[in-house]
Amino acid sequence: MFNAVPSPIPARMKGLNRAQICDDNWLEFVRAFQPAAQGVADRAALSDTDLLELFESQLISRHLDLMARVLRVQNKVFYTIGSSGHEGNAMVARATRHTDMAFLHYRSGAFMAERFRKLPDMDPIMDSALSFAASSEDPASGGRHKVWGSKPLWVLPQTSTIASHLPKALGTAVAIESARRVGHALPVPDDSITICSFGDASANHATAQTAFNAAAWTAHQGLPAPVLFVCEDNGIGISVKTPEGWIAKRFANMPGLDYRYADGLDLEQGFADVRAAVEHCRKTRRPTFLHLRTTRIMGHAGTDFEIEWRSIDELCRVEATDPLLRSAALILQRGLKSAAELETWYEEVRARCFAAAEAADQRPKLSKLKDIIKPLAPHSPAKVMAEARRADYAQRRLEVFGGESKLPEQQPARHLAIAINQALHDVMAKYPQTVLFGEDVAQKGGVYTVTKNLHKAFGRRRVFNTLLDETMILGMAQGFANVGMLPLPEIQYLAYLHNALDQLRGEAASLQFFSNNQYANPMVVRVAGLGYQRGFGGHFHNDNSITALRDIPGLVVGCPSRGDDAATMLRTLAAMGVVDGRVSVFLEPIALYMTKDLWEPGDGLWQFAYPAPEKAMRLGEGRLYDAKFVAGEKPRNDRKDLVIVTFGNGVPMSLRAARRIAAARQWNVEVLDLRWLVPFDPTWMLKHLEDAKRILVVDEGRHSAGISEGVITALAEHGLGKVPMARVVGADTFTPLAGAAFAVIPSEQEIVETGMQRF
Repeated sequence: MFNAVPSPIPARMKGLNRAQICDDNWLEFVRAFQPAAQGVADRAALSDTDLLELFESQLISRHLDLMARVLRVQNKVFYTIGSSGHEGNAMVARATRHTDMAFLHYRSGAFMAERFRKLPDMDPIMDSALSFAASSEDPASGGRHKVWGSKPLWVLPQTSTIASHLPKALGTAVAIESARRVGHALPVPDDSITICSFGDASANHATAQTAFNAAAWTAHQGLPAPVLFVCEDNGIGISVKTPEGWIAKRFANMPGLDYRYADGLDLEQGFADVRAAVEHCRKTRRPTFLHLRTTRIMGHAGTDFEIEWRSIDELCRVEATDPLLRSAALILQRGLKSAAELETWYEEVRARCFAAAEAADQRPKLSKLKDIIKPLAPHSPAKVMAEARRADYAQRRLEVFGGESKLPEQQPARHLAIAINQALHDVMAKYPQTVLFGEDVAQKGGVYTVTKNLHKAFGRRRVFNTLLDETMILGMAQGFANVGMLPLPEIQYLAYLHNALDQLRGEAASLQFFSNNQYANPMVVRVAGLGYQRGFGGHFHNDNSITALRDIPGLVVGCPSRGDDAATMLRTLAAMGVVDGRVSVFLEPIALYMTKDLWEPGDGLWQFAYPAPEKAMRLGEGRLYDAKFVAGEKPRNDRKDLVIVTFGNGVPMSLRAARRIAAARQWNVEVLDLRWLVPFDPTWMLKHLEDAKRILVVDEGRHSAGISEGVITALAEHGLGKVPMARVVGADTFTPLAGAAFAVIPSEQEIVETGMQRF
């Protein structure tokens, strides 16, 4: 790289802000530039048209940055993490198509400006200005965040924590190839690739390493995964330096990841290498790592005063590598523009950016809660129920189950695990776009055989095993959803979900919100969990912590306690994905998988007939076990002496306890199974509790932040605070091994004692 500009004097450095210095540097450089005597370099790699259009994209990105720094202090702009120094990523946009799905990090201004050229009548400056201003007219997020995104340009908005978008970018690349093999029509051309950009510091994050490892694992098996990882290496993460040569050393020889390097500071030197990397990825369908040299002009954000932690000499050296200086030099050297023309162009783009920002400041902003949350969790109850009850796939069911006599509704009543298995066969028969995957789910049929025979019925392209990595399983799910499929990923145990939870919280469940419902990634995540599992215990197999799931906006969590409920709930969750694009978790109580009895051993009363395919469960609707069911006889009166509210394992346990309480106290006792844990709908519950004399909440989760807190709060908020209430809950502890596990979670005896003694 050439030495572009002499070092500013220290006094000037201290007297002006960094944005102003970088702005002045460019103007001074252009005015003082003298073309070299040697001839013009070969233009085969970078035509004059390429150069001029790429430079315009760089200019737009730079002036958006400068505008943001100026107008932020006037409270007209709300984002100052800039792209200055990374403008070479415009080359990636130029070398790719607008149908190559892009998952971009925040320094992608030039990429976006360049991609806007792919379609007519689109304005990168005004669109970006609306986003900077948090206007409700922002076409990317509707004013909910400053994101790089565009529906027509296939840029999926990212609000990622560090590197958390890499797994879904890889998942999307895998899905592009897999979808075609199952006959699913892609929304993009068959030879599309995915693009995923990130910084050198982010490359060290565990989530990024997950994606790199999974990409290499995929390539090792010869499976196509056309993802272009673009590491924009500026040598620093906020204020922490990346060791010199680390990125090349780490990735140049990584098996399964095809490494390419390009100089992002020099359009003439870098464009051919960028284009070659893109063509390699598209042709070979292999994961490709493009190491793009960049720099960071100005601080990490507007609040980062670099002069406080970087020396003047270092800052001057950084400014000398400004890619806009090199681009200007190329244009001047080729004689494409004079210095005066170049300066005029520069100021015209500046004026457009500021004018757009001032106009965007006058546009409407989000202010009402209903408008803010509108795209968070779309729900069309009538359409969802119509879709869930749709049963026009009778012939396919006959093929899958093997004939009329083998249909599940023709079989005897069965327990939970069998019902879930039958329901999964049903869902996959109904929706050819479904895929089911996870650890051990294929030939083995899962640890508990819940997915048994699905691999045989639907083939290895729709039912397959993954590597042992929950983060990547959820990343894959988002990838399949991004291409219009309906994934059914399995997380083998609830405890295994926690290390991957950001893929739900920060990525999957947030997409509709931050894209203003332009994008959705529907999925039904099956999770085996909760406590009471005997002979196979400990924290990782008896995890009762569901608090983190309750805290994810927009997520749906259903928890069946019996087989027929599981079937109708799964149908509803799948329909919610198809109709409204929702992300949901189907929490399966492991200890109830094989449970057959209710009142006493051998009675077989916790087995239920499989519901006909036109039956489904309304979101928020629980199940009532009335006093007659509990007592086994006609109630003595209409009183509700005690109502027990519970879910999951707590249902059969509470029923047995309720029968004992009813007999001992001569009470009418009812049990309410919530079934739906998120979103918590108090309407149905309150309808059955308004006449209750006493309320007992049985929550197998923990004392703090569990479902019971939500129940008690809802009751108090709706005027039932004076009704005597009590809780039976798990302890705030991790689950120990063996018999000790049952000392930290609710027991039937504890329910009985609380119901008898507390009231």
